[in-house]
Amino acid sequence: MRNLIIFLRRYFNFFLFLLLEVICIVLVFRNNDFQKTAYLNSANNVSARLYERYNNVEYYFHLKATNDSLVKENARLHNMLQSSFDNASVSDIVKTDTIHQYSTDTSRKVVSSEVRRFLYREAKVINNSVSNPINYITIRRGSTDGIKPDMGVVGPSGVVGVVRSVSDKYAVVLSLLAKGRNFGISARLSYSREMGTVRWYGGEANYAVLEDVPKSVRLIKGDTVVTSGYSALYPAGIPIGYVESYTVADKSSTAYTIRIRLATNFNNLQYVYVIDNVLKEEQKSLEDSTYRLIK
Repeated sequence: MRNLIIFLRRYFNFFLFLLLEVICIVLVFRNNDFQKTAYLNSANNVSARLYERYNNVEYYFHLKATNDSLVKENARLHNMLQSSFDNASVSDIVKTDTIHQYSTDTSRKVVSSEVRRFLYREAKVINNSVSNPINYITIRRGSTDGIKPDMGVVGPSGVVGVVRSVSDKYAVVLSLLAKGRNFGISARLSYSREMGTVRWYGGEANYAVLEDVPKSVRLIKGDTVVTSGYSALYPAGIPIGYVESYTVADKSSTAYTIRIRLATNFNNLQYVYVIDNVLKEEQKSLEDSTYRLIK
């Protein structure tokens, strides 16, 4: 206490000066409109900048939650896409998961019904390889989430691969980057609508090859290669890649060898969407029974 009194006594004049200075400044800003306006504008600018910095820092620490919510919203929007539904006559089939289209007049009659075919589920990538001859991706979704083998997997930009094995909480996806002729994706050129098969033969993780496209087809560099819709794994129209260049192996060949730049960046894959074809078993059962009858 004695030291405090000595300190205040020693610097009494300085503290008195500060007090009088503050009082003078307050009186000036309170009784003069120009100074008051200038002070308020300056204070507002400083406060706005501080709040902006604070919000930027807060937003940075909430990026994960924001990203997760965006992924879930994308999955919901994927499930509403036209390509996720099949047209069906309402008089022939009844499904609980359908979108009905109504007439525009006052009667509001159901004129058509679209039955869900594909269901999307978002999943977090927890392991990924791109430098092996056959590459795999591990996702944080399993059988308890409805994931099964032989489901198609896509990313925000395009096709990723196919589910190969599943546990309760995890699944392993065979990446599109699987070298060899045993794994390919049915594809179509956007401009000519010509069919082909996309395969990866090793090398760069950003490029693959589109095969079986006849030489008679007119090719355009930059044309988008999309899923054909003939596979039970993917809806039609999902990007696979873009035409980079094309050649003919030899004079006897009847098809192009087309180099495509893949739509998916496999080096920076964080989230994917697993596609469940809810009508797949019905289609497969019918095709198998028909094949057995022919044999």
